Amino acid sequence: MELDLSYPSVEDLRKRARRRIPRFVFEYLDSATGRELGLKINRDALDAIGFMPSILEGHVAANQKTRFMGQMFDLPFGIAPVGMSGLVWAGAERCLAKASVRHNIPYCQSSVAVASPEDVAGHIGNNGWYQHYPVSSAKIRRAMLERIRDAGFNKLVLTVDVPEESRRERQRRANLTVPPKADLQTLWSMAKCPAWCLSHLREGVMPRMRFFDDYVPTRGRESFTHAGRLIRGCPDWDYLRELRQEWEGDLIVKGVQRPRDAMRLVSEGVDGIWVSNHSGRQFEAGPAVINQLPKVRSAVGPDFPLIYDSGVAGGLDIMRALAMGANFVMIGRAFHYAVAAFCAEGIDHLVHILRADIQANMSQLGQEDLGTLPDYLLFEGAQHCEDARAVVTHV
Repeated sequence: MELDLSYPSVEDLRKRARRRIPRFVFEYLDSATGRELGLKINRDALDAIGFMPSILEGHVAANQKTRFMGQMFDLPFGIAPVGMSGLVWAGAERCLAKASVRHNIPYCQSSVAVASPEDVAGHIGNNGWYQHYPVSSAKIRRAMLERIRDAGFNKLVLTVDVPEESRRERQRRANLTVPPKADLQTLWSMAKCPAWCLSHLREGVMPRMRFFDDYVPTRGRESFTHAGRLIRGCPDWDYLRELRQEWEGDLIVKGVQRPRDAMRLVSEGVDGIWVSNHSGRQFEAGPAVINQLPKVRSAVGPDFPLIYDSGVAGGLDIMRALAMGANFVMIGRAFHYAVAAFCAEGIDHLVHILRADIQANMSQLGQEDLGTLPDYLLFEGAQHCEDARAVVTHV
């Protein structure tokens, strides 16, 4: 109750996280690329989507349980992959994995996390997904897939919207390197955040991309050239086909915006599509991703599993995404603000915030079923509202 009074929103958690972590870490987590227009475009488009409230519906207890890709989750959202989670707060990957089991939601770990697949294997239950960046070597890829499978992750998420690293000017100005350099600017930024420093001292390891590091010899490598840069490959359709043959579980492709790309992915045998623009972290001149969602839904049909992320800042945004064609929503930044703000307690509090926000807003609509949300859509200038109403269904 005390947290709910003092930190009732995601923005409150963000502000506390900013005070508790070094500037170079916060800028890495919070920034987008260029002038960060991608963030604004996403936010403005989400804010333009409204719902028509109803009255005299009596007590409403929204059913937030959601079946997605054959599994029943307690909530319609999960934890999206964020690279270097363990830099944001030491042990963040394990903390998030444990929370995913505690709340019965999916946790997707980044391939450029600080933790390896084995580090969290005992904590993911049946809720572990693994995000995969293409690598230049087929031999390395097969070795990685075997480790991911053996660690118990049951879904593989291929990210396709990062052909190269973006510039992300804010994090460059903050002097971010992986691992952090021991220069005066970095050390001063760390010294102002004693709780963050203590968390890393207790962890006893320098934040690095440990999974990728295992495939790059230390000798001969520049001290501050991270392993991901050295073994990263560029995704293409041939890579997808090879991956589809090598991964026996569910394969999801993340970073899709164009309907024709989505149609081709379906024909190539992927099991799910993740509609996303990387929350504006890669490219700022594209469309608002929420406006692409109903177009993709129309292209793939009513029964194909679709995930949405980008710009989600509360339970109402989750409802907007579900109304516009998503079956499930994944959230990255907010969960990491929560970890940085209050560790495990912060994650539990964030889940409470999102669940309560959905409940309150569903009460205003007088609806218990999330599947009815398209019937209540109301926003000016909508180009695809009718498409969303016509085809939204929950898998």
